Amino acid sequence: MTATHHNTPDLFALSEIHGPVLRPGEDGYAEEVAGFNLAALHTPDVVVGATGVDDVVTALRWASATGTPVAVQATGHGANFPIDHGLLISTARMTDVRIDPRERLATVAAGAKWRHVLDAAAPHGLAALTGTSTDAGAVGYTLGGGLPVMGRAYGYATDLVRSFQVVTPDGTLREADPDHEAELFWALRGGKGNVGVVTSMVFELLPLTTVLGGAVHSPGEHAETVLRNWTEWTRTVPDEMCSAFALLRLPPIPEIPEPLRGGFWARVAVAWPGDPAEGERLLAPIRAAAPVEVDTVEEMPYAALDRIHLEPQDPLPARESCALLRDLTPDAIRAFLDQVGPDVTDCPLLMAELRHMGGALSRPARQDDAICARDALYILETVGVLAAPPAAAAIERATASLHEAMAPYGTGRTMINIHGTPGDESDRARAWTPEVYDRLRKDKSVYDPANLLRFGHTVPMAS
Repeated sequence: MTATHHNTPDLFALSEIHGPVLRPGEDGYAEEVAGFNLAALHTPDVVVGATGVDDVVTALRWASATGTPVAVQATGHGANFPIDHGLLISTARMTDVRIDPRERLATVAAGAKWRHVLDAAAPHGLAALTGTSTDAGAVGYTLGGGLPVMGRAYGYATDLVRSFQVVTPDGTLREADPDHEAELFWALRGGKGNVGVVTSMVFELLPLTTVLGGAVHSPGEHAETVLRNWTEWTRTVPDEMCSAFALLRLPPIPEIPEPLRGGFWARVAVAWPGDPAEGERLLAPIRAAAPVEVDTVEEMPYAALDRIHLEPQDPLPARESCALLRDLTPDAIRAFLDQVGPDVTDCPLLMAELRHMGGALSRPARQDDAICARDALYILETVGVLAAPPAAAAIERATASLHEAMAPYGTGRTMINIHGTPGDESDRARAWTPEVYDRLRKDKSVYDPANLLRFGHTVPMAS
């Protein structure tokens, strides 16, 4: 029997699962389906709290036999699509991390957060290519390509992946690397969750213990001066200098430290893995561009990377979006400021950020992958907090208006992890070039011919 909104398939075959198997209304169900992004409220017919590979295999074999659609969640940081039926596999209990310091490799289970990885690697003087929040799941982040804080210096997270252990929708456990299941390996590096459920991955670590990192905050009325100076500065700095400009409209809540709380700020966040004195010298033009009220740039342990962007630590309902930009011309800067700058007094967006790409992010991958962002020099990202229905509508309007204004300066593509709520097929396709999109559709037809993995940012099968 196929899962629907009104009836759930017989769960007897799931009795072999070691973790909880829960249906709506049962104790623990709400907690099991909840993710970090509260904007996506999941209501699957059944949720499996997988404790290991065997549970994932059993769950997928059951789904395949019953024709039940499947979704996967570890932390829910990237959740932007509510799951309203079918089976949800939660991998949050699968947090094992093993470090091989001699080979500089990490083996990471499906539900491990980047915080788990950094804490395990740091005692060996090693580091991983994490994003702006170490509370995010390592596997889901990497499947979407993985845009690290240190990306200009070291590339995408997928660039360091050696292999995946993955269960395809028919319940078959496979090992994928450049020499075995090479097409599956390709699709998993930038193609997100279209072809299987990854239960673990092996990737290279970096011999990195400290970075110069933090952010320089100027009052928001100086946004234009800071942005124009930052843009020119990005054209001169070495590849190892990683930075982002953001306009922040911060709410007056206790979670935000003073004096940032409740303010409008122009922020330049930086991360530099080289000599700290050289990093300080490089940063001088940014500090001199406008009055600085808060300066948190310091030499810090790599494992303290969260201090740079100060992402929210508690779950919240958020709407995010992104667009890859070819360049930031004077006209592009003007278009950006006209939409979200200091003259827009009713802007509802928590953050509008421009991150510097290029450097190692523009270099060809060692092995072909599904990432389609290597031609972008910048990326635009917006975040709005959906506190109430009127706010949600205003955030949608502001987001659409900003992206429309910036479209002439874009590549036409997005990055899948921060694409936001997936729309129709043409909208989803924007995460890839037409060639890569067609190849992913063919792989989808091979590995998921029943289209069980249909939730979230998925592609249709080849016709």
